[in-house]
Amino acid sequence: MKTKILDPSQNAHQSPLLIKSLLLSGQRYEPNHEIVYSDVLRYDYKTLNQRICKLANVLTEAGVQAGDTVAVMDWDSHRYLEAYFAVPMIGAVLHHVNVRLSLDQIIYTMDHAEDNYVLVHDDFLILAEQFGEQIPSVRGYVQLSDKANAAQTSLNTLGEYEALLASASAQYDFPDFDENSIATTFYTTGTTGNPKGVYFSHRQLVLHTLNMAATLGCYEGQPLLRSNDVYMPMTPMFHVHAWGVPYTATMLGIKQVYPGRYEPNKLVELFAKEKVTFSHGVPTVLQMILDSDAAKTTDLTGWKMLTGGSAPTLGMAKHMAERGIEFFTAYGMSETCPLLTATYLHHDDLAQPMEEQMSERIKTGVPVGLVDLRIVDPAGNEVIHDGEAMGEVVVRAPWLTQGYYKEPEKSDELWENGWLHTGDVASISPDGTLEIKDRIKDVIKTGGEWISSLELENLISQSEAVNQVAVVGVPDVRWGERPFAMIVPAEGHSIDAEDIHKHLQQYVASGQIAKWAIPERVSIVDEIPKTSVGKINKKLIRDQVDN
Repeated sequence: MKTKILDPSQNAHQSPLLIKSLLLSGQRYEPNHEIVYSDVLRYDYKTLNQRICKLANVLTEAGVQAGDTVAVMDWDSHRYLEAYFAVPMIGAVLHHVNVRLSLDQIIYTMDHAEDNYVLVHDDFLILAEQFGEQIPSVRGYVQLSDKANAAQTSLNTLGEYEALLASASAQYDFPDFDENSIATTFYTTGTTGNPKGVYFSHRQLVLHTLNMAATLGCYEGQPLLRSNDVYMPMTPMFHVHAWGVPYTATMLGIKQVYPGRYEPNKLVELFAKEKVTFSHGVPTVLQMILDSDAAKTTDLTGWKMLTGGSAPTLGMAKHMAERGIEFFTAYGMSETCPLLTATYLHHDDLAQPMEEQMSERIKTGVPVGLVDLRIVDPAGNEVIHDGEAMGEVVVRAPWLTQGYYKEPEKSDELWENGWLHTGDVASISPDGTLEIKDRIKDVIKTGGEWISSLELENLISQSEAVNQVAVVGVPDVRWGERPFAMIVPAEGHSIDAEDIHKHLQQYVASGQIAKWAIPERVSIVDEIPKTSVGKINKKLIRDQVDN
């Protein structure tokens, strides 16, 4: 196709989409809004910008160059936020290390990413001290401490973070460079093999940030994040850029509260003390908040919660509504930066009582701006949007990872036929609402029929005796697979397999599920296994049942 391109003036400046541009507006609009780190530190947006310059000077003077990789091993903190900006703004790559992986996996990801410098919190020194010569690319460490006296370490550090910043200049002339330069990388874990590295450019992160600001702030049906909100993440900052919200919040100049290590009671206390209005996290973390002692004596009204990472159950959503929490669902994955869809409530939905809105609020929502999303059959043909027909979710958007780092075959598989394949099975209703039915690998195939593990979890969760539930398929000689349910009872309740069978019979009678979908095996446990980012670990559950 031949398009028309005009010749620009020789004096015109071609402004690349760089992360540094996101810092221009926050301190203009709300210079007095604060960045808060737990009960340790607080400062305003002018100071944030100065500290980012100071960190850039510290790293540059230490020898960090454009193209180097700087790793961070920290809890959710002001330091992490500063690194979100300073590291990519000097042309380096920020590696968000998943500190909840095993030591071997951490070493693998850092060696694979070819990390050159590491910012490491006192709590993770014991891990870093075991790296030895296994990550030969590492040239230096910066120690991160919350205490006046930093912990002793055998690492050859450049110094302690705050002390280094104190002596650094608050001026830095951040350069322009190609907007397609890689800004961040992190690793996503699967059910088999080593973690896979995804990566994102400055251009992708800026576009994702602008789109998230519009999605969460402009629509009446998605009223989540505006300039007068107070933001506190409950998603690790090493996990998909804390879903990208810190970049958006900083651009908007919103008050931000970073809690450090996640402790449910402390999170609720910070919510009340700092007047937090917006948070996000996976369902298991949100359930921990609801179950905490602090939540029992705290009015949670007005707390807007966005969940993602795994499907929320209707039972948990109703519990949120009872406590006055405004609950929304989003969908994305590590490979998608991550935002793809979010709950959108139409005028008629908003007119309903909150509890009656929950069935809509737990759906995955509608694709956000600039996202081309489809559901396709195994042959790649698009599936009808009738709310019933199911297919795999495939997407295109400007901010999707272009592959897995140094994994060309897996990259080609991810991008088969020019669409990013999510591995999720979903339906789309006539009004365009996406509803995830299951992961392809988690759909239960019994006697030639498919059962959605998410649907069973949803139904089981509506028993008042159930706190948490996970359903997986386990091998069966006769039927191929049968559903198995692992359940944590609600406080003050006892429950057994017979109770679950009786509870599910009502949905058989109403035609929602077939009789053969009821799990024959039920395990009552104190805790359901979780992954390193707090999702239910269905692979481990299946392994435990098999053994």
